[in-house]
Amino acid sequence: MLTKTGLRQHQIVERTRLRRAVTIEDLAAEFGVSMQTIRRDINALCAANILRRKHGGAELIEQPVNTAYDVRRVINAAAKDAIARAAGAMIPDGATVFISVGTTPALVARALRIRKNLTIVTNNMNAAMALTGETSNRIILPGGEMRLPDRDFLGVQATEIFGRYRADFGVYGVGGVDTDGSLLDFHQEEVQAREAIRRNARVAILVADSSKFGRPAPALGGMIDEADHVLTETRPGPGYAEILDRIAGRLHIAEEVAA
Repeated sequence: MLTKTGLRQHQIVERTRLRRAVTIEDLAAEFGVSMQTIRRDINALCAANILRRKHGGAELIEQPVNTAYDVRRVINAAAKDAIARAAGAMIPDGATVFISVGTTPALVARALRIRKNLTIVTNNMNAAMALTGETSNRIILPGGEMRLPDRDFLGVQATEIFGRYRADFGVYGVGGVDTDGSLLDFHQEEVQAREAIRRNARVAILVADSSKFGRPAPALGGMIDEADHVLTETRPGPGYAEILDRIAGRLHIAEEVAA
């Protein structure tokens, strides 16, 4: 759970995302704290490479950026495919399924091509297109501008769509997993959509290959143990022993599931 300071810093990032820039004076007034407190918050967020200082305040940094989609698609491809098949096996005909952005969630969609009568709510065009061959499926997409070359949707509309439905299953990926189990992404919009998927699904399935454990990314939100199931292809290393204890019984190794 976020501390009071952590919650305030999260809200500062959200305000900066919406406004593109914020001032220390305005934030102090909004939060009812001293300007020195806001300066400390800004300093911490700048040190984490989330915000960048500007005169009298700060602005959002969207760096580092993620690897290009078509490159990510072939990184650890066999592992991602095994994870996707294991996730697909959990989802029956007739289910309502949320699918997030990312290469592994798109592969889960491909694994679901054998299913019928699915209702798919997704901001991932790659996932949507993978399921168009089955005419009994219903596919629901948000409006807005498509992000290229990833072929997905982010922003307010993409997040809100997951609040308008209750899914049987929510499938989501992640940019990285920190050693304390924190989930990381490259943009706050990705975090917001991912968290909306988790909150509004009866069963939340995190799909993350081993390269995501220890991978840095600037945008923070959610914890690994909030997922009902965590699918990966191999057990995380000894640095993740505490996490493994917390998700005991919910961690699924793809090859073991297949066996």
